[in-house]
Amino acid sequence: MKKLRWQISIVLVTLVIVAVLLLSQQEATLIPILPQPAAGGVYTEALIGAPSRFNPLLDWNNQPDRDVDRLLFSGLMRFDARGLPVPDLAESWGVSQDGTIYNVALRPNAVWHDGSPVTADDVIFTIDLIRSQASFYPQDIKDLWAEVEIKKLSDKSLKFTLPEPYAPFLDYLTFGVLPQHILGSLPAEQIPDAPFNLSPVGSGPYKFERIITGGGQITGVVLSAFDGYYGQKPFISQIVFRYYPDASSALSAYQTGEVMGLSQITPEILNASLAEPNLYIYTSRQPMLSLVLLNHNNPETPFFQDKDVRRALVMGLNRQRLVDRLLNGQAIIANSPILPGSWAYYDGIESIGYDPEGAVALLKKAGYTLPAGEGSVRVKENQRLAFTLLHPDTPQHAAIAQAIQQDWQAIGIEVTLRALPYEQLVTASLTPRAYQAALVDLNLTRTPDPDPYPFWHQAEATGGQNYAQWDNRPASEYLEQARIQTDIAIRTRLYRNFQVVFSAEQPAVLLYYPVYSYGVNAEVQGVQIPPLYDPSDRLSNLPEWYLITRRTLEKVTPTAAP
Repeated sequence: MKKLRWQISIVLVTLVIVAVLLLSQQEATLIPILPQPAAGGVYTEALIGAPSRFNPLLDWNNQPDRDVDRLLFSGLMRFDARGLPVPDLAESWGVSQDGTIYNVALRPNAVWHDGSPVTADDVIFTIDLIRSQASFYPQDIKDLWAEVEIKKLSDKSLKFTLPEPYAPFLDYLTFGVLPQHILGSLPAEQIPDAPFNLSPVGSGPYKFERIITGGGQITGVVLSAFDGYYGQKPFISQIVFRYYPDASSALSAYQTGEVMGLSQITPEILNASLAEPNLYIYTSRQPMLSLVLLNHNNPETPFFQDKDVRRALVMGLNRQRLVDRLLNGQAIIANSPILPGSWAYYDGIESIGYDPEGAVALLKKAGYTLPAGEGSVRVKENQRLAFTLLHPDTPQHAAIAQAIQQDWQAIGIEVTLRALPYEQLVTASLTPRAYQAALVDLNLTRTPDPDPYPFWHQAEATGGQNYAQWDNRPASEYLEQARIQTDIAIRTRLYRNFQVVFSAEQPAVLLYYPVYSYGVNAEVQGVQIPPLYDPSDRLSNLPEWYLITRRTLEKVTPTAAP
């Protein structure tokens, strides 16, 4: 019996081993997985405007050039969707404890489109050009660079020394770097006319391939993916930009299949664009703020110093109706002088809705009443609640000003409108503080750092851009401290405190942040749009766009059931 049991045990073990071997030899199953982006394809986009020069030194005033240069050239730094600095040509950076020294190390694998390495000499060369008269950069940027000491530490590292701490300095490191080995032999004044500007060499994700001409003019430009790019290699092999005089022409080109994307959906083509079934429209906040400035230091309008009156102006204005009817919904109601989407924006800020009855109650609290039988304008101690509102002489600004006038008239405030050319409004009225109230647009383009110091600090009330002459010490202290702090967490807290004070005081009537829309055919995938600090930011993730996909099969071996 014992011997028999032993033989049976041997048979059972053998059967188990055979079963395991048979299961392990089962044929693997191929399971399809989701399509993956693949390299290849051509994307064509319509740009509104005309080309001038493909050179970041010279593109400040030409948006179509900046769009092309965004893909051709790289800066030391770039900014993410929240406006936080991230390295671009720079591999890393460090800041001294006192905030005056910035050390920057360049990527060791960064090369120009001709294969030459990008070096510290290229960066210094470009900054010297920015400082020169050949540059199209604004004077305030030239002035800043004139005060910064730059030292080459090695071929791939530099040191920037500032005269005093200035946290927004990283904004100034986003300039497109130019190749010294190509342009270095030219005097600065000859660079605007150099052949380089129509056959550029950069270090960005795409390289220049050729110009498209027709009828003796440049009608387009072709870029191709740069295999030597240090960052993510683009999926789309070729980008073609074509130029059109206006948005309607660009839309027609899309409808006839000439292009796959529209660089901007302007109000006049919005409805027609929405009717295109395969045109996906992407919308994002522009780096602009429209508001009514109130002159706090004009003896003719002392009531602007009363925060109850200022708050009543906000409550008595139907901003949502203004956006919906006059801007076709293409704006976001503004509650803060800091742009939403920024790392510094405080989501908990109070949103003041339209409340004319509440506005009237505040005006009564401030002592402004309607005299019996003497009209519809509120008065306090012989001071009529009346003022002149300046506005730019454009049809849209005129319509907005009229809507504001009507809403405020309904709560007992008399508003006289006066239209001026924008430049005259700034130079003859805002700069000398010779105004009572003004409808203006603050353009914050190309300044991702949220620093509101220039517009709201006490020191800027005379000679600066604090045109409202708002004099609030706590708010100014927060702005002062935030400007010299390099710790983002501390700066975030300081700007939150500033926004809380601003909301409580309402020193100006914030209206809206306009939005920017552009269109891309549904065939293009991977498209995203971050909050914009420049319209060309819509192309910030273009290397992730794709037109071609591939399906792969994943081999899966079945496992035996227990």
